Amino acid sequence: MIKLLLADDQALVRAGFKALLDAQPDMTVVAEASDGAEAVRLAAQHQPDVVLMDIRMPGTDGLTATRQMPEGPRIIILTTFELDEYVFEALRGGASGFLVKDTEPTELIQAVRVVASGDALLSPSVTRRLIAEYASRAKEPMEMTGLDQLTEREREVLSLVGTGMTNDEIAAKLFMSPATAKTHVSRTMMKLHARDRAQLVVIAYESGLVKPGWL
Repeated sequence: MIKLLLADDQALVRAGFKALLDAQPDMTVVAEASDGAEAVRLAAQHQPDVVLMDIRMPGTDGLTATRQMPEGPRIIILTTFELDEYVFEALRGGASGFLVKDTEPTELIQAVRVVASGDALLSPSVTRRLIAEYASRAKEPMEMTGLDQLTEREREVLSLVGTGMTNDEIAAKLFMSPATAKTHVSRTMMKLHARDRAQLVVIAYESGLVKPGWL
């Protein structure tokens, strides 16, 4: 059972999400928050698997709350626009991906399952536009520990992940099987202590392996 926490300042939005998600046989909404500070408190209390986090809330916003989240839950950022100026910062802060609020119900349900399984929710096309638009605005750089532990092939794979390529696309580009590409991605995540693919994208840009605007 996937335990969910909903964080949105609009009660009607939360009610809609709750009705949809609670109707799924493998999901249950364990808590609701109307601002970021409450979301952080409830996450520590209820230990959800996935948090649906509105990025724009009064008081403590979704970006700040994402950075303050306890270890454990994976965070999906909810935004009104695909290229919200705060989305990249949210990915840097530990979010596993983002959805626009008018996402189709079936896509929302699938997104929750994807993130709960440990994958990042990043559409390659949206990733490319997002990074190209906002990566150059990133503030204090992340500490790039572990890059020296990567093999040449792993660094190559990391740069391709950073451009938004899927495992299948990486496999075709490097003339390897999708399973081998997946193994390289997994090893790279382990060496860099990255929570998921979203953090690999951020590391690829902030380490200089990929430059904004390349794709």
